[in-house]
Order: sequence, then structure tokens, then C-alpha cells
Amino acid sequence: MPDQKARRTAAGGMAQSSFYKPHASSTLAEIAALTATELADASRADQPITALASLDEAGPSHLCFFDNVRYADALATTAAGACIINAKFEGRVPSHVAVLRSRTPFRTFVALSRLWQDDALRPRSGFGLTGIAISAVIHDTAHLEDDVIVDPLAVIGPNVEIGSGTVIGSGAVIAAGVKIGRDCNIGAGCSIQFSLIGNNVLIHPGCRIGQDGFGFIYGAESHLKVPQTGRVVIQHDVEIGAATTIDRGSLRDTIIGEGTKIDNQVQIGHNVTIGRHCLIAAQCGLAGSLSLGDNVVLGGGVGLNNHIHVGDGAQIAAMSGVRSNVPNNERWGGPVAKPTKQWFREVLAIERIARDGTQIIAKANTATKDEG
Repeated sequence: MPDQKARRTAAGGMAQSSFYKPHASSTLAEIAALTATELADASRADQPITALASLDEAGPSHLCFFDNVRYADALATTAAGACIINAKFEGRVPSHVAVLRSRTPFRTFVALSRLWQDDALRPRSGFGLTGIAISAVIHDTAHLEDDVIVDPLAVIGPNVEIGSGTVIGSGAVIAAGVKIGRDCNIGAGCSIQFSLIGNNVLIHPGCRIGQDGFGFIYGAESHLKVPQTGRVVIQHDVEIGAATTIDRGSLRDTIIGEGTKIDNQVQIGHNVTIGRHCLIAAQCGLAGSLSLGDNVVLGGGVGLNNHIHVGDGAQIAAMSGVRSNVPNNERWGGPVAKPTKQWFREVLAIERIARDGTQIIAKANTATKDEG
């Protein structure tokens, strides 16, 4: 049976990808100059590098990086031609691997990747178009600036405005009055309504933005629907992951702050206000009318109660349930979230009770048997 690496290579791993443009070969000397790294062995300056790869998939013409001792075994067995690495780990590198020294290997690797693989940073037309597909449906009153790309079967409604450099994916529906800025990407199959979107916003496929918020007045025999008359406002440089849903506000707007990055399958309720440069991992649920400050980080699967505030710089651990306000710069976690130090103490205390309680019961059972 082939090993895992062989299976990946046969299937076409990262180093063999055919979906992105190939990069012309560069020498280690050229890469060192480009990345401000130090080539440990100057005699290898002319060694060619053709692509970037992970430690376990790299071959002799590939460049990889190492910055976590958890992957020491992968470093020891890598077939890479060169590796970006912190000098303190240099002794772990096999002799056949050239070393490029960097204080921040991963950041250096990513910077190089952004230069070499810029076509992976921002989707273009899924059909290689440079204009508007014949099958796209665009209302006569819609205004599209120059250099907008519209893929097949997209629908753009009345009084829509779309800025130059924006790409609208196939099957996307942009409803009446929506405003989309410049250099944006709207993924295939998205639906957007009642929304104002800034510049350089990336919305991945299948997102639903601007639909009704979940607003009802409870009644024993029927529930009274509350009109949702607000909007969704998405500021500049926001990225929204696939299949994420963002409800429009009821009386006021739902707001996504500048530079915020949202992962896949996140639910954002009506009237939510998210600050600038937040990071929200997959499958988080944000109930209505809550607010996040700037630079908040939510781990995967976090649930936030309605009408609470999470302060600037706060971090919430994955799978936590937040029921109350979180102060600035605090780290919280747990099923009923609280400061992480308190949560850890409680978990340890419960583990001790469970362990000691089992021992006490076992001793009692032994004593009972002895008495019998």
C-alpha cells in the first residue's frame, strides 16, 4: 500500500498544482535578496528553486519553511532543496537542504508566496472573462464602471452600482439598489440585497447577505413578524468566507468593520456591529444586536448571546458560549465562557473531584466487602 506522501503526490499536491500560474525559476541568491534573508552557504547561491511547498511534499527544486518543533520529524525527512528557518533551529536541517535564515520564517515564506502566487490572493473570473458574459442579466438602470467582470448567469438588479475592477461570479444575484465598491469579488452563487459594500471586499461563494433578520414577537397562537428595515454595511478590506450569512438590521444597520476577516459558515444576526480588524473563525454564531470592538478574535464554533459587547482586543476560545459582556483585552473560554484562568482552575478542580471521588467510592466498596 502506498504511503500517505505517495498518495498525495499521485493526486497532485500543493507542489504539483495546475490551477495557478507557474513561477519562473529563481536562484537562492535572488530569493535571499528578495526576502532579506541570509543564505547560510554562499556556494549554493546559484541553486534553482521553481516552486514553494510544504516540508512533507517538497522536492529538490522546492522551497519550504520550518518554525514549529512539532514538525521536526517532517524537517528531518524532507526532500526539499531549501528551507527558510530561524537560525536557532538550523542544526536540525538535513545536509542536502540549503538554509535561508529568517527571524520570522513563516511570515517570510508567506511574503514570498504573495509575490510568486499573487493569482491565489484574489479570484478572477471563473470563465477567464475580461468583460460581461452574454448570459448575464443586467437591469437597464444598473451602473457598472469600467473593467467590471460579470460571469455567466449572474443577475444584477435595478439601480445597482458596481465599481471598477470588481468581479461578479456566475449565478450571483445582486438585488435592487445594492452598492458595491471597487476591486471587490462576489463569489459564485451569492445573493446580496439591502447592502452597501466598500472597496477591496472579498465575498466567497454561496454567501447570503442582507436577508431578513430573525425578528418575531412571541405569541401562544402565532408569532408576529417584525419588519426588518435596516441594511448591511460592509466596510473596506473585509473578507467573508463561503456560505456565511449576514442578516440586515431591523431599525439600524448591521455593520462589518474595516479589515475584518470572517471564515466559512458564520451566522451574523440583525443589528450586529463588528469592529475593525476582527478575526472570526468558522461556524461562529452571533446573535442579534450584539457588538464586537476592534481586533476581537473568535475561535471556531463560538456562540455569542444577543445584546452583549465584546471589548477591543478580546479573544474567545473555540466552542465557547458567551452570555455576558467581555472586557477589553481579556481571554475567555468555556461552555459558559469566563476568563480562561478561572475556567482552567474549575476544570482542574472538577477533574480532581472526579478522580478522588472514584478512589473514595472504591475504598468504601472494599471496606464493605471486608466487613462482609
